[in-house]
Amino acid sequence: MGDNASFWETLIYAHPVCTTWKQEAEGSIYHLASILFVVGFMGGSGFFGLLYVFSLLGLGFLCSSVWAWLDVCAADIFSWNFILFAICFVQFIYVTYQVRSVAFDREFQELYSALFQPLGISLTVYRKIVLCCDAEVITLEKEHCYAMQGKTPIDKLSLLVSGRIRVTVDGEFLHYIFPLQFLDSPEWDSLRPTEEGIFQVTLTAETDCRYVAWRRKKLYLLFAKHRFISRLFSILIGSDIAEKLYALNDRVHVGQGFRYDIRLPNFYHVALPETPPVQLSHHLQRGSPRRKPTGVTNCGSFLTP
Repeated sequence: MGDNASFWETLIYAHPVCTTWKQEAEGSIYHLASILFVVGFMGGSGFFGLLYVFSLLGLGFLCSSVWAWLDVCAADIFSWNFILFAICFVQFIYVTYQVRSVAFDREFQELYSALFQPLGISLTVYRKIVLCCDAEVITLEKEHCYAMQGKTPIDKLSLLVSGRIRVTVDGEFLHYIFPLQFLDSPEWDSLRPTEEGIFQVTLTAETDCRYVAWRRKKLYLLFAKHRFISRLFSILIGSDIAEKLYALNDRVHVGQGFRYDIRLPNFYHVALPETPPVQLSHHLQRGSPRRKPTGVTNCGSFLTP
Protein backbone atom coordinates (compact mmCIF):
# COMPACT_ATOMS: atom_id res chain seq x y z
CA MET A 1 0.00 0.00 0.00
CA GLY A 2 2.86 2.33 0.77
CA ASP A 3 4.39 1.80 -2.64
CA ASN A 4 1.06 2.47 -4.33
CA ALA A 5 0.56 5.63 -2.32
CA SER A 6 4.00 6.92 -3.22
CA PHE A 7 3.37 6.15 -6.90
CA TRP A 8 0.16 8.20 -6.96
CA GLU A 9 1.74 10.99 -4.97
CA THR A 10 4.64 11.07 -7.41
CA LEU A 11 2.26 11.05 -10.34
CA ILE A 12 0.14 13.89 -8.94
CA TYR A 13 2.78 16.04 -7.25
CA ALA A 14 5.73 15.39 -9.54
CA HIS A 15 5.24 18.72 -11.27
CA PRO A 16 4.78 21.96 -9.41
CA VAL A 17 1.47 23.78 -9.69
CA CYS A 18 1.49 26.73 -12.08
CA THR A 19 2.03 29.87 -10.06
CA THR A 20 2.46 32.25 -12.95
CA TRP A 21 0.71 32.03 -16.32
CA LYS A 22 2.16 32.96 -19.65
CA GLN A 23 1.13 36.47 -20.57
CA GLU A 24 1.43 36.20 -24.34
CA ALA A 25 -0.98 34.01 -26.30
CA GLU A 26 0.11 31.17 -28.51
CA GLY A 27 0.57 31.75 -32.20
CA SER A 28 -2.19 31.73 -34.80
CA ILE A 29 -1.31 28.19 -35.92
CA TYR A 30 -2.23 26.80 -32.50
CA HIS A 31 -5.60 28.59 -32.49
CA LEU A 32 -6.28 27.48 -36.05
CA ALA A 33 -5.67 23.88 -34.98
CA SER A 34 -8.11 24.28 -32.07
CA ILE A 35 -10.79 25.71 -34.37
CA LEU A 36 -10.35 22.81 -36.79
CA PHE A 37 -10.75 20.34 -33.91
CA VAL A 38 -13.98 22.01 -32.74
CA VAL A 39 -15.48 22.12 -36.23
CA GLY A 40 -14.25 18.61 -37.06
CA PHE A 41 -16.01 17.00 -34.12
CA MET A 42 -19.33 18.41 -35.38
CA GLY A 43 -19.39 15.94 -38.28
CA GLY A 44 -22.24 13.52 -38.82
CA SER A 45 -22.41 9.81 -39.57
CA GLY A 46 -22.14 7.90 -42.81
CA PHE A 47 -19.42 7.99 -45.43
CA PHE A 48 -19.55 11.72 -46.06
CA GLY A 49 -19.68 12.44 -42.34
CA LEU A 50 -16.50 10.39 -41.88
CA LEU A 51 -14.81 12.26 -44.72
CA TYR A 52 -15.75 15.54 -43.04
CA VAL A 53 -14.44 14.44 -39.63
CA PHE A 54 -11.15 12.89 -40.78
CA SER A 55 -10.32 15.78 -43.14
CA LEU A 56 -10.76 18.48 -40.48
CA LEU A 57 -9.14 16.47 -37.70
CA GLY A 58 -6.20 15.68 -39.99
CA LEU A 59 -5.73 19.36 -40.76
CA GLY A 60 -5.98 20.14 -37.04
CA PHE A 61 -3.26 17.61 -36.14
CA LEU A 62 -1.10 18.93 -38.99
CA CYS A 63 -1.38 22.48 -37.63
CA SER A 64 -0.53 21.20 -34.15
CA SER A 65 2.56 19.49 -35.57
CA VAL A 66 3.68 22.72 -37.22
CA TRP A 67 3.03 24.62 -33.99
CA ALA A 68 5.05 22.10 -31.96
CA TRP A 69 7.92 22.24 -34.48
CA LEU A 70 8.13 26.04 -34.83
CA ASP A 71 6.86 27.53 -31.54
CA VAL A 72 7.17 24.92 -28.80
CA CYS A 73 10.22 23.13 -30.24
CA ALA A 74 9.10 19.91 -28.53
CA ALA A 75 9.91 16.72 -30.39
CA ASP A 76 7.43 14.57 -28.45
CA ILE A 77 4.47 16.93 -29.08
CA PHE A 78 5.42 17.14 -32.74
CA SER A 79 5.74 13.35 -33.03
CA TRP A 80 2.36 12.54 -31.48
CA ASN A 81 0.49 15.12 -33.51
CA PHE A 82 2.18 14.05 -36.73
CA ILE A 83 1.31 10.39 -36.05
CA LEU A 84 -2.34 11.35 -35.47
CA PHE A 85 -2.28 13.37 -38.70
CA ALA A 86 -0.97 10.34 -40.59
CA ILE A 87 -3.73 8.12 -39.11
CA CYS A 88 -6.45 10.60 -40.14
CA PHE A 89 -4.94 10.85 -43.62
CA VAL A 90 -4.96 7.06 -44.06
CA GLN A 91 -8.56 6.86 -42.79
CA PHE A 92 -9.60 9.61 -45.20
CA ILE A 93 -8.08 7.71 -48.15
CA TYR A 94 -9.77 4.47 -47.04
CA VAL A 95 -13.23 6.05 -46.72
CA THR A 96 -12.78 7.80 -50.08
CA TYR A 97 -12.05 4.42 -51.67
CA GLN A 98 -15.18 2.95 -50.09
CA VAL A 99 -17.31 5.82 -51.41
CA ARG A 100 -15.96 5.33 -54.92
CA SER A 101 -16.52 1.56 -54.72
CA VAL A 102 -20.26 2.03 -54.01
CA ALA A 103 -20.89 4.49 -56.82
CA PHE A 104 -23.97 3.66 -58.92
CA ASP A 105 -25.46 4.54 -62.27
CA ARG A 106 -27.79 7.52 -62.45
CA GLU A 107 -31.01 5.50 -62.21
CA PHE A 108 -29.82 3.53 -59.19
CA GLN A 109 -28.60 6.72 -57.54
CA GLU A 110 -32.01 8.33 -58.07
CA LEU A 111 -33.71 5.21 -56.74
CA TYR A 112 -31.56 5.35 -53.61
CA SER A 113 -32.30 9.05 -53.05
CA ALA A 114 -36.06 8.61 -53.54
CA LEU A 115 -36.75 5.31 -51.75
CA PHE A 116 -33.90 3.96 -49.62
CA GLN A 117 -32.07 7.02 -48.31
CA PRO A 118 -35.16 8.46 -46.54
CA LEU A 119 -35.36 5.16 -44.64
CA GLY A 120 -31.78 5.57 -43.39
CA ILE A 121 -30.33 2.75 -45.51
CA SER A 122 -26.55 3.07 -45.84
CA LEU A 123 -24.76 2.89 -49.17
CA THR A 124 -23.05 -0.37 -48.19
CA VAL A 125 -26.41 -2.08 -47.56
CA TYR A 126 -27.87 -0.58 -50.73
CA ARG A 127 -24.87 -1.90 -52.66
CA LYS A 128 -25.78 -5.46 -51.61
CA ILE A 129 -29.34 -4.91 -52.84
CA VAL A 130 -28.11 -3.55 -56.19
CA LEU A 131 -25.64 -6.39 -56.70
CA CYS A 132 -28.46 -8.88 -56.08
CA CYS A 133 -30.22 -7.60 -59.22
CA ASP A 134 -26.89 -7.53 -61.14
CA ALA A 135 -27.05 -3.71 -61.20
CA GLU A 136 -29.27 -3.91 -64.28
CA VAL A 137 -32.27 -1.79 -65.23
CA ILE A 138 -34.59 -3.55 -67.70
CA THR A 139 -36.57 -1.76 -70.41
CA LEU A 140 -40.18 -2.66 -71.20
CA GLU A 141 -41.52 -1.06 -74.37
CA LYS A 142 -44.98 0.44 -74.69
CA GLU A 143 -47.85 -2.07 -74.94
CA HIS A 144 -45.53 -4.96 -74.15
CA CYS A 145 -46.58 -7.28 -71.33
CA TYR A 146 -44.56 -7.79 -68.19
CA ALA A 147 -46.85 -10.66 -67.18
CA MET A 148 -49.85 -12.42 -68.72
CA GLN A 149 -52.78 -13.77 -66.76
CA GLY A 150 -52.59 -17.51 -66.24
CA LYS A 151 -49.30 -17.88 -68.17
CA THR A 152 -46.37 -15.99 -66.64
CA PRO A 153 -44.69 -17.73 -63.67
CA ILE A 154 -43.99 -15.79 -60.49
CA ASP A 155 -40.20 -16.04 -60.35
CA LYS A 156 -39.03 -12.52 -59.51
CA LEU A 157 -39.79 -9.29 -57.70
CA SER A 158 -39.65 -6.08 -59.73
CA LEU A 159 -39.68 -2.39 -58.87
CA LEU A 160 -40.80 0.18 -61.42
CA VAL A 161 -38.26 2.97 -61.94
CA SER A 162 -40.00 4.98 -64.67
CA GLY A 163 -43.15 4.75 -66.80
CA ARG A 164 -46.62 3.41 -66.00
CA ILE A 165 -47.99 -0.15 -65.93
CA ARG A 166 -51.66 -1.04 -66.51
CA VAL A 167 -53.08 -3.95 -64.50
CA THR A 168 -56.06 -5.84 -65.95
CA VAL A 169 -57.92 -9.05 -65.17
CA ASP A 170 -59.98 -10.78 -67.87
CA GLY A 171 -59.48 -7.65 -69.98
CA GLU A 172 -60.97 -5.35 -67.32
CA PHE A 173 -58.89 -2.51 -65.91
CA LEU A 174 -58.01 -2.66 -62.19
CA HIS A 175 -55.39 -0.05 -61.41
CA TYR A 176 -52.08 1.50 -62.46
CA ILE A 177 -48.58 0.89 -61.17
CA PHE A 178 -46.46 4.02 -60.89
CA PRO A 179 -42.70 4.58 -60.36
CA LEU A 180 -41.27 3.41 -57.02
CA GLN A 181 -44.01 0.76 -56.76
CA PHE A 182 -43.51 -2.99 -57.04
CA LEU A 183 -44.94 -4.69 -60.09
CA ASP A 184 -45.68 -8.01 -58.42
CA SER A 185 -45.82 -7.45 -54.66
CA PRO A 186 -49.20 -9.27 -54.20
CA GLU A 187 -47.89 -12.29 -56.10
CA TRP A 188 -44.66 -12.27 -54.09
CA ASP A 189 -46.51 -12.08 -50.78
CA SER A 190 -48.99 -14.83 -51.74
CA LEU A 191 -46.27 -17.49 -52.13
CA ARG A 192 -43.91 -19.09 -49.70
CA PRO A 193 -40.23 -19.36 -50.68
CA THR A 194 -40.67 -23.00 -51.73
CA GLU A 195 -43.95 -22.49 -53.61
CA GLU A 196 -44.51 -21.69 -57.28
CA GLY A 197 -47.35 -19.85 -58.95
CA ILE A 198 -48.54 -17.92 -61.97
CA PHE A 199 -49.93 -14.43 -62.40
CA GLN A 200 -53.70 -13.96 -62.03
CA VAL A 201 -53.54 -10.57 -63.73
CA THR A 202 -52.00 -9.06 -66.85
CA LEU A 203 -49.46 -6.27 -66.54
CA THR A 204 -49.01 -4.13 -69.66
CA ALA A 205 -46.71 -1.16 -70.18
CA GLU A 206 -48.82 1.89 -70.99
CA THR A 207 -45.63 3.88 -71.69
CA ASP A 208 -42.00 2.96 -72.17
CA CYS A 209 -40.98 1.61 -68.77
CA ARG A 210 -37.80 0.84 -66.89
CA TYR A 211 -37.73 -1.52 -63.92
CA VAL A 212 -35.35 -3.41 -61.62
CA ALA A 213 -35.89 -7.14 -61.10
CA TRP A 214 -34.64 -9.47 -58.38
CA ARG A 215 -34.83 -13.24 -58.96
CA ARG A 216 -36.72 -15.04 -56.20
CA LYS A 217 -34.04 -17.56 -55.28
CA LYS A 218 -31.25 -15.00 -55.33
CA LEU A 219 -33.25 -12.53 -53.26
CA TYR A 220 -34.17 -15.16 -50.67
CA LEU A 221 -30.47 -16.05 -50.35
CA LEU A 222 -29.76 -12.37 -49.66
CA PHE A 223 -32.54 -12.35 -47.02
CA ALA A 224 -31.00 -15.40 -45.34
CA LYS A 225 -27.62 -13.68 -45.08
CA HIS A 226 -28.90 -10.25 -44.04
CA ARG A 227 -31.98 -10.20 -41.81
CA PHE A 228 -32.06 -6.41 -41.91
CA ILE A 229 -32.59 -6.43 -45.69
CA SER A 230 -35.31 -9.06 -45.26
CA ARG A 231 -37.19 -6.84 -42.80
CA LEU A 232 -36.68 -3.84 -45.08
CA PHE A 233 -38.26 -5.57 -48.08
CA SER A 234 -41.07 -6.91 -45.89
CA ILE A 235 -41.99 -3.35 -44.91
CA LEU A 236 -41.71 -2.03 -48.47
CA ILE A 237 -43.79 -4.87 -49.92
CA GLY A 238 -46.45 -4.56 -47.21
CA SER A 239 -46.76 -0.82 -47.81
CA ASP A 240 -46.97 -1.40 -51.56
CA ILE A 241 -49.76 -3.97 -51.19
CA ALA A 242 -51.70 -1.55 -48.98
CA GLU A 243 -51.47 1.13 -51.68
CA LYS A 244 -52.81 -1.32 -54.27
CA LEU A 245 -55.70 -2.28 -52.01
CA TYR A 246 -56.70 1.35 -51.58
CA ALA A 247 -56.36 1.89 -55.34
CA LEU A 248 -58.94 -0.89 -55.82
CA ASN A 249 -61.07 0.53 -53.02
CA ASP A 250 -61.40 3.82 -54.90
CA ARG A 251 -62.99 2.01 -57.85
CA VAL A 252 -65.78 0.06 -56.17
CA HIS A 253 -69.10 1.04 -54.58
CA VAL A 254 -72.00 -0.79 -52.98
CA GLY A 255 -74.86 1.08 -54.61
CA GLN A 256 -77.06 4.00 -53.52
CA GLY A 257 -74.04 6.32 -53.74
CA PHE A 258 -72.07 4.51 -51.03
CA ARG A 259 -68.41 3.62 -51.55
CA TYR A 260 -67.04 0.43 -50.08
CA ASP A 261 -64.24 0.90 -47.55
CA ILE A 262 -61.96 -2.07 -46.84
CA ARG A 263 -61.42 -0.73 -43.31
CA LEU A 264 -65.15 -1.09 -42.51
CA PRO A 265 -66.32 -4.57 -43.52
CA ASN A 266 -69.43 -4.27 -41.32
CA PHE A 267 -70.66 -1.41 -43.49
CA TYR A 268 -70.57 -3.73 -46.50
CA HIS A 269 -72.62 -6.36 -44.67
CA VAL A 270 -75.29 -3.83 -43.67
CA ALA A 271 -75.53 -2.29 -47.13
CA LEU A 272 -75.85 -5.68 -48.86
CA PRO A 273 -77.56 -8.04 -46.38
CA GLU A 274 -78.32 -10.60 -49.07
CA THR A 275 -74.60 -11.26 -49.61
CA PRO A 276 -73.11 -13.95 -47.33
CA PRO A 277 -70.96 -12.20 -44.68
CA VAL A 278 -68.02 -14.57 -45.15
CA GLN A 279 -67.77 -14.04 -48.88
CA LEU A 280 -65.84 -10.76 -48.82
CA SER A 281 -63.61 -11.66 -45.91
CA HIS A 282 -62.66 -14.85 -47.71
CA HIS A 283 -61.49 -12.90 -50.75
CA LEU A 284 -59.61 -10.33 -48.70
CA GLN A 285 -57.80 -12.98 -46.67
CA ARG A 286 -57.16 -15.67 -49.28
CA GLY A 287 -57.26 -13.96 -52.64
CA SER A 288 -54.87 -11.59 -54.38
CA PRO A 289 -55.31 -7.90 -53.42
CA ARG A 290 -55.75 -7.22 -57.12
CA ARG A 291 -58.87 -9.39 -57.35
CA LYS A 292 -62.20 -7.59 -57.24
CA PRO A 293 -64.34 -8.38 -54.16
CA THR A 294 -67.26 -10.61 -55.12
CA GLY A 295 -70.69 -9.03 -54.82
CA VAL A 296 -69.66 -5.40 -55.42
CA THR A 297 -70.29 -3.30 -58.46
CA ASN A 298 -67.21 -2.17 -60.32
CA CYS A 299 -67.38 1.34 -61.66
CA GLY A 300 -64.37 0.73 -63.87
CA SER A 301 -66.62 0.03 -66.83
CA PHE A 302 -67.82 3.63 -66.67
CA LEU A 303 -64.27 5.01 -66.60
CA THR A 304 -61.76 5.16 -69.37
CA PRO A 305 -58.49 3.45 -68.30
